[in-house]
Amino acid sequence: MVSVVTSNFTYYTRKNRNVLLAVILYIVVFLLVNGTTSDAFSYFNLKTTIGGGGTLALAAMGQTLVILTGGFDLSAGAVISLVNVIVGNLMTDSISNQALVGLLGIAVGGAVGLFNGLFIAYLRMQPIVVTLATLFIVQGLALLVSPTPGGYVAGPFMDFLGGNAIENVLPAAFVVIACAVVLWLFIKNSRFGTAIYAIGSDEAAALAAGIGVRRVKLMTYTLAGFFYGMAGIFLSAQSGGSDPLVGDPMLLPIFAAVVLGGTSLGGGRGGLVGSVIGAYLLMMFINILLIFNLPAYLAPIADGLVLILAVLVGMIGARDSFLHNIADVARRLRGALWSGRRPRGNPVTLPIHRRKTGAIPSIRWIDRNWENLRLALPAYITFVVVVLVTWLYIGNLSYSYLRSLLILSTFLGILAFGQTAVVLSGGLDLSIPWMIPLAGALFASIASDGSSLAWIIPLVLACGIVTGAVNGIGVAVLGLPPIVMTLASNGILQGLTLFYTQGSSTGMAPPAMLWLTNGTVLGLAPLIWLMFVFVAIAVAVLKWTYLGRNIYAVGNNANVANLSGIDVRSTLITVYAISGFCAALVGILLVGFNGAANLDMGGNYLLPSIAVVVAGGVLITGGRGTYLGVIGGVLLLIALQVLITGTMLPDAVRSIIFGFVLLGALMALQQRRTV
Repeated sequence: MVSVVTSNFTYYTRKNRNVLLAVILYIVVFLLVNGTTSDAFSYFNLKTTIGGGGTLALAAMGQTLVILTGGFDLSAGAVISLVNVIVGNLMTDSISNQALVGLLGIAVGGAVGLFNGLFIAYLRMQPIVVTLATLFIVQGLALLVSPTPGGYVAGPFMDFLGGNAIENVLPAAFVVIACAVVLWLFIKNSRFGTAIYAIGSDEAAALAAGIGVRRVKLMTYTLAGFFYGMAGIFLSAQSGGSDPLVGDPMLLPIFAAVVLGGTSLGGGRGGLVGSVIGAYLLMMFINILLIFNLPAYLAPIADGLVLILAVLVGMIGARDSFLHNIADVARRLRGALWSGRRPRGNPVTLPIHRRKTGAIPSIRWIDRNWENLRLALPAYITFVVVVLVTWLYIGNLSYSYLRSLLILSTFLGILAFGQTAVVLSGGLDLSIPWMIPLAGALFASIASDGSSLAWIIPLVLACGIVTGAVNGIGVAVLGLPPIVMTLASNGILQGLTLFYTQGSSTGMAPPAMLWLTNGTVLGLAPLIWLMFVFVAIAVAVLKWTYLGRNIYAVGNNANVANLSGIDVRSTLITVYAISGFCAALVGILLVGFNGAANLDMGGNYLLPSIAVVVAGGVLITGGRGTYLGVIGGVLLLIALQVLITGTMLPDAVRSIIFGFVLLGALMALQQRRTV
């Protein structure tokens, strides 16, 4: 009997190892932070702690559901913002109104989840890209509802969710979280819960076992949306107002909380209870910064580092863990140093049977490139249509229209090359939004002192290359998913940028950079000629170099590329370094265009950099597409942007249109696959 109990206890401990570690770590951190204060275990402290982490806990629960099925949801923060502004703008003092608005907020979250689920489950589109497009669509809707912070949340509504369930005994926030946990435990022990874990563990096996994979995925994304809606109304009750951008900083903490709670990013392992514990553990880390009066910019750095470390710890013991990868790299380096050769992949020598053949038939250029042309031509055709519509709406298109179109296309076109290289290799770079302002701030602050551009520009570009290479090392050597590594890197870069600038833009553009956009060479701005040269070099790199061929090979199948002798890890590190270089170059050029460095000048480039890649015919899973096609996507989006500006529509509309353009491009390029 004792042996049976011991065996069950050992099984339970191993199965829930990560959750138990999170609980123990939370207790230790809580005692270290609050152990020296007399009111550490007071009711007020308990209420403040539970209420402060409630929004993150609910959002992390929704994200965990999606991750358990093997997906990702980047729209969580935007849904919280949308629900928050809806609550703040529709609520009155009527109790019935408050109840209806609360239910409406949850329903809106579920509707967004249903929208994601339809594209992902039934149209079989990539979760990362679909939810990224949804993020910008929902973010635009939130800004349309309420362009500025404000709103009103009634006192009874705030007391119901953020007050006391039992005076001085039980916080209302605890009841909310407890109800969400009970709901999850019911789902987990149902057939639906079993199906979630089965799909995340092995989708093909789940389908063979008779599980309705599409239906379960659709229900999962919808349920996750309900959780985001709950997080939005809970946040409204806690804050007492609305802000259309309140959810933007939450994406990184949400992923960190999920991973801290022991959920595997590969799907099929973990649970929502662990994510709740992870959310409160992460909030405890943030409280440490406040207690020791540390700067606020350390918070995104801490979130990014916690996410990376938590994923690495969770990978220990796995066959493809970072320890195995590091050992493999070290073994290859030792072998290379011993033999005096550069480390390569795992080449397989095959016997070559030579036989006499006739002349190799020539293949026409149009036949060799027809597939790429078929995918890229729609972007150029649509671009021409948009230009014609602009001409009909505005009238005669002047030289200034062409100049603006080409200059604005330069920034996005350069950035898109880095993103194209990463996507072709099978990855995605989400660190762009803060790499651009960091490079711009470095350049502007140093150049404003009158220093020579001959060493400043290479220095800033080198910083971009190193940052990108670090992302590549995280993906290729540590084995981190690209979305996790680059999302965490973006948070770290945000903290570093705020630290370097102290939260304010510094430095002005030197005259030489102003000349690039304002000067004229042969009738065009020098920046435009620079773009022509850049496009020629980029096309040559992807089409006629070993690196370009290696990128396509890795994107098609990394294992086959490795067996063919291609150094997959070096290729991945190189493509992320290229992306970092392009982001840094855009940061420098934007300083010249704007006249100074702005902290928000990179935030509007993430979705467009991905949208133009997809619109230009590049397969989002890698291995297919051309940069010339991407240039067509760049021209299309910039022409749309200019048209929207001419119609005097709000800027939020541009975000919505870009999101739908990305979804439309994905639908047009979607290939038939079996689930």
